[in-house]
Amino acid sequence: MRAVAINWTDLETAFERNAPDTESFLDLRSGEVVTVAQGAIDYAETRAKVQAGGDGFLRVEPAASREQYKWMERFVVGVTDEALHERLVIAIDGKGAFRRFKDVLLNYPTERERWFTYRGDLLHWNMQKWLEKEQIEPKEAAPWGVAPEPAEDEVVLERPQTATGEGPGEILRRQAKELIDLVPAVELPAAIAFLDFLRERGVGELGRVKAMPVKRTAA
Repeated sequence: MRAVAINWTDLETAFERNAPDTESFLDLRSGEVVTVAQGAIDYAETRAKVQAGGDGFLRVEPAASREQYKWMERFVVGVTDEALHERLVIAIDGKGAFRRFKDVLLNYPTERERWFTYRGDLLHWNMQKWLEKEQIEPKEAAPWGVAPEPAEDEVVLERPQTATGEGPGEILRRQAKELIDLVPAVELPAAIAFLDFLRERGVGELGRVKAMPVKRTAA
């Protein structure tokens, strides 16, 4: 085992960051985390520092995006508020799911806090298992203590089923496009302005409005 004085805050950030143009490395001598991001001003300098350090730097393996998406699905399954549950099912469908999921929870502080606790436990468990795999023994215990082992029960998020296989978000986007086609051209500027409002401020201003129910069509 290698004893390392880990910077827990930076390591946690590195584990939750999953971007194709960014890599993080744990300095096994200082315990600091060095992040190499393409496009950053110090990219070349930082990359050279890591390469020159050789085995002294260990690449951090962040939680995969697909795995973090499963965390959201499992969380949504446990949401008992029907209106919020419906909104979250729609939010995590399609590109931009992580951002929409967080936006929806902004208006539900209790559930938002529960999500942070739930996600934090899973993230810390992943960090813990990674350190064990790499045979690294922290010189100081993590501030959150020992992460609890997650339940192994497989949960399945039920989604509306359609003959076309569309997800709930896709259904609503298609319905919106169909409605736009029916709007007279003279009214389109107002319609577009309203859609811009929903995109930019709708979460905060209209977040408490119950989501439009999605019709379930038999497959």
